[in-house]
Amino acid sequence: MNIENSVNLDGAYEICRKETAQWAKTFYLGTLLLPPHKRKAIWAIYVWCRRTDELMDSKEAQQCSKTELADRLDQWELRTRGIFKGNVQDELDGVMADTIENFPQSIQPYLDMIEGQRMDLEKTRYSTFEELKLYCYRVAGTVGLMTQNVMGIDPAYTNAPWSEQPDPSQAAVALGIANQLTNILRDVGEDRTRGRIYLPQEDLKKFGYSEEDLMQGEINPQWKELMAFQLKRARDWFDISEEGVKWLSADARWPVWTSLRLYRGILNSIERLDYDVFNNRAYVNKFVKMLELPISYLIAQTK
Repeated sequence: MNIENSVNLDGAYEICRKETAQWAKTFYLGTLLLPPHKRKAIWAIYVWCRRTDELMDSKEAQQCSKTELADRLDQWELRTRGIFKGNVQDELDGVMADTIENFPQSIQPYLDMIEGQRMDLEKTRYSTFEELKLYCYRVAGTVGLMTQNVMGIDPAYTNAPWSEQPDPSQAAVALGIANQLTNILRDVGEDRTRGRIYLPQEDLKKFGYSEEDLMQGEINPQWKELMAFQLKRARDWFDISEEGVKWLSADARWPVWTSLRLYRGILNSIERLDYDVFNNRAYVNKFVKMLELPISYLIAQTK
């Protein structure tokens, strides 16, 4: 099937750009540092991920029964399998099919992400961090796997006959997990209104902070100690992810460092709010974003 003849790819990629700019401002800034063909692919993947997320979290989805939501996910899985075979139903399918053609990759991370959405159908609590880590992998760690072929590997690691192809998968997954843990900490207040608590139950118990306290938005010493522990865990995952950036192609290292550092900056914002994520939304302001660009560039040249 000739994808280019069946849909207006340029127009569809522009839709993806606008969607990314609207809903993922920090992430979008990092993508602008990529060469055009790579940034377009990242926008297409982002929009596929957003479409997947919207199956569960849109206003329309909130009016659906659990059975209806499960059916939506089943239909989306079938549609995604079709995209990987070159079967497209609309222009957004078209840019995904075009991205897969330009940057060949496995379908498995996409199916795993859909499984992550299925977890939200059944689970509103996580007993241990191991349980939560699986969820974080499925809904966010998979993004690292989806995008690693777009980023590419630096030829310096592969040109010599004795070179072994480095595998950035572990670092890519770690960055996704770090980002998702950051989302969870930023969105505690919002998630509780939907009846979801992602903070592990074992951690609530460890720090003597009850579910009732969380639902009431209680900010006490126990909450601050609990959050400090969670922030350290997220930062540890960011540290793991840093180890893989050096393997990426030269044109990808600056954007990835920028996105990594900006997203990690949300954790700093949570601290500045004195952990009050019930009444405030943590974010990185524009001045800090602009300051991070040259810093990330220098790091990309030296690490």
